[in-house]
Amino acid sequence: MRVTICAVGRMKAGPERDLLERYRRRIRWPVDIREVEERRKLPALQRAGREGALLEAACPDGAYRVALDASGTAHDSVAFARLLERCRDAGRGISFLVGGADGLVRPQLDRADTLLAFGTATWPHMLVRVMLVEQIFRAQEILAGNPYHRDGCAA
Repeated sequence: MRVTICAVGRMKAGPERDLLERYRRRIRWPVDIREVEERRKLPALQRAGREGALLEAACPDGAYRVALDASGTAHDSVAFARLLERCRDAGRGISFLVGGADGLVRPQLDRADTLLAFGTATWPHMLVRVMLVEQIFRAQEILAGNPYHRDGCAA
């Protein structure tokens, strides 16, 4: 299974990137991170629309699309693992769309196969990438029956 993370903005060197790469190296599936950026100064809604179009273009054809948005469903780690398992077993790649500071616009949300929320809090979009990659690693370990994930334990 191929995993693609399509995200707005360029992650610079620093602790977030180091942590992202730490988990990414541990994932056995290919994980491609495609960063897009709108450099023009635009009003927020127009900027989010343009960023959404860039995300759409970065998303591989035929991939199961998961848009990260506060209006989505929050999955526990086991449910998240089952989502990846269904894509893996169907021979289908999975793409995650991570918006920028203004989030995703309605067309991207409507075209997604699933809307996923990491709770009701607002998270910095660069930190969301780290959380997402860790959850992909955790899902891999859950599906393999490895003890990385412990049910009932708080983080």
